[in-house]
Amino acid sequence: MKQILNLILVHISHPSDNHALMVLKSEEKLPEILPGQFVEVRVDNSPTTLLRRPISINYVDKVNNEIWLLVHAVGEGTKRLCSLKEGALVNCILPLGRGFTLPECGEKVLLIGGGVGTAPLLYLGELARSIGAYPKFLLGGKTSADVLQKEDFRRIGELYITTEDGSEGEKGFVTNHSVLSAGEFSRIYTCGPKPMMMAVARYAKEKAIFCEASLENMMACGLGACLCCVEKTSEGNLCVCTEGPVFNINKLMWD
Repeated sequence: MKQILNLILVHISHPSDNHALMVLKSEEKLPEILPGQFVEVRVDNSPTTLLRRPISINYVDKVNNEIWLLVHAVGEGTKRLCSLKEGALVNCILPLGRGFTLPECGEKVLLIGGGVGTAPLLYLGELARSIGAYPKFLLGGKTSADVLQKEDFRRIGELYITTEDGSEGEKGFVTNHSVLSAGEFSRIYTCGPKPMMMAVARYAKEKAIFCEASLENMMACGLGACLCCVEKTSEGNLCVCTEGPVFNINKLMWD
Protein backbone atom coordinates (compact mmCIF):
# COMPACT_ATOMS: atom_id res chain seq x y z
CA MET A 1 0.00 0.00 0.00
CA LYS A 2 1.29 3.44 -0.93
CA GLN A 3 2.25 5.72 1.93
CA ILE A 4 3.36 9.33 2.24
CA LEU A 5 6.15 9.49 4.79
CA ASN A 6 8.52 12.10 6.14
CA LEU A 7 11.83 10.25 6.22
CA ILE A 8 14.91 11.45 8.09
CA LEU A 9 18.13 11.78 6.11
CA VAL A 10 20.48 10.00 8.51
CA HIS A 11 23.47 9.79 6.14
CA ILE A 12 24.49 11.19 2.78
CA SER A 13 27.64 10.42 0.80
CA HIS A 14 28.80 11.32 -2.67
CA PRO A 15 30.21 8.34 -4.57
CA SER A 16 30.97 10.64 -7.52
CA ASP A 17 30.87 14.35 -8.33
CA ASN A 18 27.29 14.13 -9.57
CA HIS A 19 25.76 11.36 -7.47
CA ALA A 20 24.56 11.20 -3.87
CA LEU A 21 23.71 8.12 -1.83
CA MET A 22 20.99 9.05 0.66
CA VAL A 23 20.14 6.83 3.63
CA LEU A 24 16.62 7.63 4.82
CA LYS A 25 15.14 6.37 8.07
CA SER A 26 11.45 6.05 8.85
CA GLU A 27 10.00 6.40 12.32
CA GLU A 28 7.05 4.32 11.12
CA LYS A 29 7.42 0.73 9.94
CA LEU A 30 8.25 0.78 6.25
CA PRO A 31 5.76 -0.98 3.96
CA GLU A 32 6.76 -4.09 2.04
CA ILE A 33 9.00 -2.99 -0.84
CA LEU A 34 9.86 -5.05 -3.90
CA PRO A 35 13.12 -4.56 -5.80
CA GLY A 36 12.50 -2.36 -8.80
CA GLN A 37 9.89 -0.19 -7.10
CA PHE A 38 10.53 3.52 -6.69
CA VAL A 39 9.66 6.57 -4.62
CA GLU A 40 8.42 10.02 -5.60
CA VAL A 41 10.43 12.56 -3.64
CA ARG A 42 9.17 16.08 -2.92
CA VAL A 43 11.82 18.73 -3.56
CA ASP A 44 11.50 21.45 -0.94
CA ASN A 45 12.91 24.98 -1.13
CA SER A 46 13.26 24.85 -4.90
CA PRO A 47 10.71 27.29 -6.43
CA THR A 48 11.32 26.06 -9.98
CA THR A 49 10.77 22.37 -9.09
CA LEU A 50 7.02 21.84 -8.93
CA LEU A 51 6.83 18.08 -9.37
CA ARG A 52 8.23 15.28 -7.24
CA ARG A 53 11.22 13.36 -8.59
CA PRO A 54 11.00 9.58 -9.23
CA ILE A 55 13.99 7.78 -7.69
CA SER A 56 14.68 4.02 -7.71
CA ILE A 57 14.98 2.32 -4.36
CA ASN A 58 18.60 1.25 -4.14
CA TYR A 59 18.42 -0.86 -0.99
CA VAL A 60 16.11 -1.64 1.93
CA ASP A 61 17.60 -2.13 5.38
CA LYS A 62 14.76 -3.83 7.23
CA VAL A 63 16.72 -4.09 10.48
CA ASN A 64 17.21 -0.33 10.75
CA ASN A 65 13.97 0.58 8.93
CA GLU A 66 15.91 2.51 6.27
CA ILE A 67 15.92 2.86 2.50
CA TRP A 68 18.81 3.97 0.30
CA LEU A 69 18.36 6.23 -2.71
CA LEU A 70 21.12 6.73 -5.29
CA VAL A 71 20.43 10.13 -6.84
CA HIS A 72 21.98 11.38 -10.09
CA ALA A 73 22.16 15.16 -10.15
CA VAL A 74 20.93 15.97 -13.64
CA GLY A 75 18.56 18.89 -13.06
CA GLU A 76 17.56 21.53 -10.53
CA GLY A 77 15.44 19.12 -8.47
CA THR A 78 17.95 16.30 -8.19
CA LYS A 79 20.79 18.77 -7.56
CA ARG A 80 18.77 20.13 -4.65
CA LEU A 81 18.29 16.61 -3.27
CA CYS A 82 22.01 15.90 -3.57
CA SER A 83 22.78 19.04 -1.54
CA LEU A 84 20.64 18.11 1.47
CA LYS A 85 22.31 17.78 4.85
CA GLU A 86 21.97 15.00 7.39
CA GLY A 87 18.96 15.54 9.63
CA ALA A 88 16.76 16.93 6.84
CA LEU A 89 13.23 15.61 6.43
CA VAL A 90 12.52 14.11 3.00
CA ASN A 91 8.87 13.65 2.02
CA CYS A 92 8.35 10.51 -0.09
CA ILE A 93 5.45 8.57 -1.63
CA LEU A 94 6.33 4.87 -1.59
CA PRO A 95 6.42 2.19 -2.78
CA LEU A 96 5.37 2.88 -6.38
CA GLY A 97 5.30 0.74 -9.51
CA ARG A 98 5.73 -2.98 -10.16
CA GLY A 99 8.97 -4.64 -9.15
CA PHE A 100 11.08 -7.48 -10.51
CA THR A 101 9.93 -11.11 -10.41
CA LEU A 102 12.17 -12.82 -7.91
CA PRO A 103 14.11 -15.93 -8.96
CA GLU A 104 13.73 -19.32 -7.33
CA CYS A 105 16.19 -21.04 -5.03
CA GLY A 106 19.18 -22.43 -6.91
CA GLU A 107 18.79 -20.30 -10.03
CA LYS A 108 21.81 -18.56 -11.54
CA VAL A 109 20.88 -15.01 -12.41
CA LEU A 110 22.72 -12.18 -14.12
CA LEU A 111 21.96 -8.56 -13.26
CA ILE A 112 23.13 -6.09 -15.91
CA GLY A 113 23.23 -2.36 -15.30
CA GLY A 114 24.65 0.88 -16.60
CA GLY A 115 24.79 4.40 -15.20
CA VAL A 116 22.39 5.11 -12.35
CA GLY A 117 20.40 2.14 -13.66
CA THR A 118 22.57 -0.04 -11.47
CA ALA A 119 20.71 1.33 -8.41
CA PRO A 120 17.74 -1.09 -8.18
CA LEU A 121 19.97 -4.11 -8.90
CA LEU A 122 21.62 -3.95 -5.48
CA TYR A 123 18.42 -4.69 -3.55
CA LEU A 124 17.32 -7.23 -6.18
CA GLY A 125 20.63 -9.06 -5.83
CA GLU A 126 20.36 -9.06 -2.05
CA LEU A 127 16.87 -10.58 -2.09
CA ALA A 128 17.87 -13.10 -4.78
CA ARG A 129 20.75 -14.29 -2.63
CA SER A 130 18.57 -14.44 0.49
CA ILE A 131 16.24 -16.96 -1.18
CA GLY A 132 19.09 -19.17 -2.39
CA ALA A 133 19.69 -17.91 -5.91
CA TYR A 134 23.18 -17.11 -7.24
CA PRO A 135 23.40 -13.50 -8.42
CA LYS A 136 26.20 -12.18 -10.59
CA PHE A 137 26.46 -8.53 -11.55
CA LEU A 138 27.66 -7.09 -14.85
CA LEU A 139 27.99 -3.31 -14.63
CA GLY A 140 29.14 -0.89 -17.30
CA GLY A 141 30.22 2.71 -17.60
CA LYS A 142 32.22 5.05 -19.77
CA THR A 143 35.05 5.02 -17.23
CA SER A 144 35.88 3.29 -13.96
CA ALA A 145 34.54 6.30 -12.04
CA ASP A 146 31.09 5.74 -13.52
CA VAL A 147 30.69 2.31 -11.91
CA LEU A 148 29.40 2.98 -8.41
CA GLN A 149 28.95 0.94 -5.21
CA LYS A 150 31.40 -1.75 -6.29
CA GLU A 151 32.04 -3.02 -2.77
CA ASP A 152 28.30 -3.23 -2.03
CA PHE A 153 27.80 -5.39 -5.12
CA ARG A 154 30.83 -7.57 -4.32
CA ARG A 155 29.37 -8.20 -0.86
CA ILE A 156 26.39 -9.89 -2.52
CA GLY A 157 27.80 -11.70 -5.55
CA GLU A 158 30.47 -11.84 -8.24
CA LEU A 159 31.02 -8.51 -9.98
CA TYR A 160 32.05 -8.09 -13.61
CA ILE A 161 32.81 -4.66 -15.04
CA THR A 162 33.07 -3.18 -18.50
CA THR A 163 34.26 0.33 -19.32
CA GLU A 164 34.23 2.00 -22.69
CA ASP A 165 37.73 3.41 -22.18
CA GLY A 166 39.13 0.20 -20.70
CA SER A 167 40.06 1.85 -17.38
CA GLU A 168 38.56 -1.11 -15.44
CA GLY A 169 37.31 -4.54 -16.35
CA GLU A 170 36.88 -5.51 -19.97
CA LYS A 171 36.92 -2.73 -22.56
CA GLY A 172 33.66 -2.18 -24.43
CA PHE A 173 29.95 -2.50 -23.74
CA VAL A 174 28.30 -4.86 -21.27
CA THR A 175 26.84 -6.97 -24.05
CA ASN A 176 30.37 -7.73 -25.28
CA HIS A 177 31.56 -9.07 -21.92
CA SER A 178 32.94 -12.60 -21.92
CA VAL A 179 30.71 -13.70 -19.02
CA LEU A 180 27.81 -13.76 -21.48
CA SER A 181 29.50 -16.33 -23.69
CA ALA A 182 29.02 -18.98 -21.00
CA GLY A 183 25.22 -18.60 -21.32
CA GLU A 184 24.67 -20.38 -18.03
CA PHE A 185 22.01 -18.05 -16.64
CA SER A 186 18.33 -18.88 -16.21
CA ARG A 187 17.28 -15.25 -15.67
CA ILE A 188 18.60 -11.86 -16.67
CA TYR A 189 17.54 -8.55 -15.15
CA THR A 190 18.60 -5.21 -16.58
CA CYS A 191 18.30 -1.50 -15.94
CA GLY A 192 20.08 1.43 -17.53
CA PRO A 193 20.24 3.31 -20.82
CA LYS A 194 17.62 2.10 -23.30
CA PRO A 195 20.10 1.12 -26.07
CA MET A 196 21.92 -1.05 -23.52
CA MET A 197 18.71 -2.72 -22.35
CA MET A 198 17.60 -3.31 -25.94
CA ALA A 199 20.92 -5.05 -26.65
CA VAL A 200 20.52 -7.16 -23.50
CA ALA A 201 16.97 -8.03 -24.56
CA ARG A 202 18.17 -9.18 -28.00
CA TYR A 203 20.77 -11.41 -26.36
CA ALA A 204 18.22 -12.89 -23.95
CA LYS A 205 15.76 -13.61 -26.74
CA GLU A 206 18.44 -15.31 -28.85
CA LYS A 207 19.35 -17.52 -25.88
CA ALA A 208 15.71 -18.01 -24.78
CA ILE A 209 16.50 -16.67 -21.31
CA PHE A 210 13.83 -15.12 -19.08
CA CYS A 211 14.56 -11.39 -18.95
CA GLU A 212 13.02 -8.37 -17.27
CA ALA A 213 13.98 -4.73 -17.86
CA SER A 214 13.33 -1.75 -15.63
CA LEU A 215 12.53 1.25 -17.83
CA GLU A 216 13.67 4.78 -17.08
CA ASN A 217 11.07 6.71 -19.12
CA MET A 218 10.55 10.31 -18.09
CA MET A 219 7.87 10.50 -15.39
CA ALA A 220 6.02 13.49 -13.98
CA CYS A 221 3.24 12.42 -11.62
CA GLY A 222 4.35 8.84 -10.97
CA LEU A 223 0.70 7.85 -10.49
CA GLY A 224 -0.50 7.20 -14.04
CA ALA A 225 -2.32 10.52 -14.44
CA CYS A 226 -0.13 12.59 -16.78
CA LEU A 227 0.59 9.82 -19.36
CA CYS A 228 4.03 11.23 -20.19
CA CYS A 229 5.83 7.94 -19.49
CA VAL A 230 3.80 5.61 -21.74
CA GLU A 231 5.61 2.74 -23.44
CA LYS A 232 4.39 0.81 -26.48
CA THR A 233 3.80 -2.81 -25.51
CA SER A 234 2.04 -5.89 -26.84
CA GLU A 235 -0.90 -4.84 -24.64
CA GLY A 236 -1.01 -1.28 -26.00
CA ASN A 237 0.48 1.88 -24.57
CA LEU A 238 1.09 1.37 -20.85
CA CYS A 239 2.21 3.80 -18.16
CA VAL A 240 5.70 2.89 -16.99
CA CYS A 241 5.01 4.43 -13.57
CA THR A 242 2.04 2.18 -12.75
CA GLU A 243 2.31 -0.84 -15.11
CA GLY A 244 6.12 -0.87 -14.80
CA PRO A 245 8.81 0.23 -14.45
CA VAL A 246 9.67 -3.48 -14.72
CA PHE A 247 8.49 -5.31 -17.83
CA ASN A 248 9.17 -8.73 -19.28
CA ILE A 249 11.07 -8.03 -22.50
CA ASN A 250 8.60 -10.14 -24.49
CA LYS A 251 5.94 -7.51 -23.77
CA LEU A 252 8.04 -4.60 -25.06
CA MET A 253 7.81 -3.60 -28.74
CA TRP A 254 11.55 -3.18 -29.16
CA ASP A 255 12.03 -5.24 -32.31
